[in-house]
Amino acid sequence: MKITLTARPGSKSTRFPKTLELDGTPKSLTAHDLAKAIQREFPKYTLDRQRVTTPDKKVLDAHDSATLASFGIEDGGSVQFKDLGPQIGWQTVFLIEYGGPLFIHPIFYYLSKLIYGTEIEHSTMQTLTFIMVMLHFLKREYETLFVHRFSHGTMPFRNIFKNSAHYWILSGVNLAFWVYGPWFQAGKAAAARSDLYIYACLALWVFGELSNLKTHYTVRNLRPPGTKTRAIPYGYGFSLVSFPNYFFEFISWTTVCFLTKSWSAVLFNVVATGQMYVWAIKKHKAYKRDFPNYPKNRKAMFPLIA
Repeated sequence: MKITLTARPGSKSTRFPKTLELDGTPKSLTAHDLAKAIQREFPKYTLDRQRVTTPDKKVLDAHDSATLASFGIEDGGSVQFKDLGPQIGWQTVFLIEYGGPLFIHPIFYYLSKLIYGTEIEHSTMQTLTFIMVMLHFLKREYETLFVHRFSHGTMPFRNIFKNSAHYWILSGVNLAFWVYGPWFQAGKAAAARSDLYIYACLALWVFGELSNLKTHYTVRNLRPPGTKTRAIPYGYGFSLVSFPNYFFEFISWTTVCFLTKSWSAVLFNVVATGQMYVWAIKKHKAYKRDFPNYPKNRKAMFPLIA
């Protein structure tokens, strides 16, 4: 069959339109076959760099085994092609994102004279916050390397700067500068916390972190290595919400807000929770769409609420 590649509107590429000849019919050829044919014609455009859409905006996943006919593509038809640009693996993305706070927080904590112009005797609150932040992002790095199985292999390299800003700036510089400053050092009224208050915050934070880790293992075990298998998760936390991992992370960072009583922690938590909620709603709708038997009583992220 023949199929014509056209460029997205506004593209100045001189390579398109380009007609490809594929050995087969729309009923026998798949989206993956088309993606491989594009890569043979243009070796630069690896499968993960390609975004191919039909005239009615249906996306052909380069790894999809669905036939071209199922997308309404006929012999002699056309699709629109977009180069997504150089790619970077998601595992590398997360390692870079979470590495930011691990690099930034020790600078502010240990180099107080350089940052604030004075030596700081850290309060119990500051020291505990430092330990909690470091352990949280070390856990994130561990999960990235040994727990998560990614359904998408790569993302456009240019997005790494936008994605990293959230962690490097909000949970990095923003949180570290304000929490480890002299206004919260030992002896200052703003840093005063009772032992009971500190132990309660620590206990709630540990609960949130360990619960988050447990739900990540639950999701991991739903997807055999090297597959994109999707299934309905059950077990700890999932009886109430579709994404208890987000809810437990919200608990962890809310605990940091109460421990520090700093608006910098609140700012990061509000932005992070808002983003997680957007993701949760989108994925929750996908669950209900793709699984007719999906539990109807589950909320997206917050138990009994939403």
